[in-house]
Amino acid sequence: MKKSVHVIGSGFSSIAAACYLAKAGYKTVVLEKNETIGGRARQFKKDGFLFDMGPTWYWMPDVFEKFFADFGKKPSDYYELEKLSPAYQVYFNTLDSITIPGSLKEIYEIFEQEEKGSSIHLKSFLKLAKYNYDVSINDLVYKPGVSPLELVTPATIGKITQFFSTIRKQVRKKIKSKKLIQILEFPVLFLGAKPSNTPAFYNFMNYADFGLGTWHPKGGMFEVIEGMISLAHSLNVQFKTSAEVEEIYVNSFGEAQGLVVNGNFVSSDIILSGADYHHTETLLPKKYKQYSEKYWEKRVFAPSSLLFYVGFDKKLENVCHHTLFFDTDFDVHAKTIYDAPSWPKEPLFYASFPSINDGSFAPTNKEVGTFLIPLAPGIEDTVEIREHYFNIIIERFEKLTNQSVKDHIVFKESFCVNDFVKDYNSYKGNAYGLANILTQTAFLRPKIKSKKVKNLFFTGQLTVPGPGVPPSLISGKIASDLILKHHKNETII
Repeated sequence: MKKSVHVIGSGFSSIAAACYLAKAGYKTVVLEKNETIGGRARQFKKDGFLFDMGPTWYWMPDVFEKFFADFGKKPSDYYELEKLSPAYQVYFNTLDSITIPGSLKEIYEIFEQEEKGSSIHLKSFLKLAKYNYDVSINDLVYKPGVSPLELVTPATIGKITQFFSTIRKQVRKKIKSKKLIQILEFPVLFLGAKPSNTPAFYNFMNYADFGLGTWHPKGGMFEVIEGMISLAHSLNVQFKTSAEVEEIYVNSFGEAQGLVVNGNFVSSDIILSGADYHHTETLLPKKYKQYSEKYWEKRVFAPSSLLFYVGFDKKLENVCHHTLFFDTDFDVHAKTIYDAPSWPKEPLFYASFPSINDGSFAPTNKEVGTFLIPLAPGIEDTVEIREHYFNIIIERFEKLTNQSVKDHIVFKESFCVNDFVKDYNSYKGNAYGLANILTQTAFLRPKIKSKKVKNLFFTGQLTVPGPGVPPSLISGKIASDLILKHHKNETII
């Protein structure tokens, strides 16, 4: 009889792990508390407008290729990719922006126009970033975070100083233009931490940005989820929606033996949670929790977000598919996220307008826009506060891009801290998991295998390797590998 695995949650890491486990011969069932699959990568549709509710950036295409290749497939078997050129645009003041093109040659030219000699430094910086990317993606990020020795390789020993320096120091060593500095420091936001707290080794994100480029799956990021679901179905993975896990049952020998789902007991040989790690441990008897409330309170979390999903009745001007608004002080905003949790007075924000490149997102001659303000998790969230901040950013948006848009809004919906808690059981409503700072890297993150409960494992953004879509795919593989390692002597028919 096949051994059974129940996977809690249906985000990228959960579906990835489910595919690997089903391929290995396990009877695999994915349980999703919401009505639709995808976790944070769900879709929202209204009046002919389409929104990716969560991730909108497709970086590190090689990670997606590796995932599908493990099953003898390619991304193109499931969705169509387009490389964006321009990749994105960054605003600094009214009609004052830098547009990042789709090729390195053009990027060097843009840097040189902004600061003479900067392209020379950029080439040197990216050479190191590419080396770090190759080391990370081909080796380090696929480690299970069990031992500090995982980080000790011939490649990392020679670069050890990078773990004790920061992205900020590395970027500002030679580049003087404030605009170029902000462009080079922004990819760290995908790691959920300040540039001043992120080890210099993580500059591999800059290679992911400039070297590999920004891509767009036609139809949006949910097309990737649908591709993974299709792959999972071909491997006989079962998906059950509106299936809320209320308890993890642990027997007197400390073995997880099943779950209570919607009030009913479901037997399971192995449980893998891709849901929020903190929430998952609340489903256990207190003595089986690995991490106390005090532990979680002391962690440095990546931001939460205030998101607005907006439909416009006209095409917008002076913006790109991905547009960042850095016209206010990032360090001041960052303090309200990491140092003194509060609402920022002058927030930076990001906007995505996929209908610029992809007609499936909006009706003809209309535009779809997703606006995002990064926030500290756990802060007060009310309808009035959301409306206040929408007015702040939309007025700045109009000024910076020199166009009127407020009177052209067909509708808007918001999503913030309270929604992250309600929809994803997210600790304090965080959106991205734990920040990738030195003291929360690799073996210092919450463990994939429970130390107290046999047959219980974890995957996703709160464990290794960290936040982001590519790391989530990798986390699913790491978790499945660890399960197979610890159950390698089981007979699976």
